[in-house]
Amino acid sequence: MPASIGFRPTADDDRILREAARPGESTSDTLRRALRLLDRERWLAQFRSDAEALKDEDLNAEPEAW
Repeated sequence: MPASIGFRPTADDDRILREAARPGESTSDTLRRALRLLDRERWLAQFRSDAEALKDEDLNAEPEAW
C-alpha cells in the first residue's frame, strides 16, 4: 500500500469535500472519514443480503445442538 495516493478532484469533488468537511478538518481526514463510511455501507449491504437469504430460516424447527 503506498504511503500516499494521488487524487485530482473535479470541481464537483472539491464542492463535496468542502461541504462534507467538519470545521478544522483537513481534506485527508475528510477523505478518511468518507472511506470509513463507504466501508460501513459495504458492510450494511452484505448484512442486508445475508438477512434476505436467511429470512425464511426457522431456528425453532432445527434440532437442539446440545
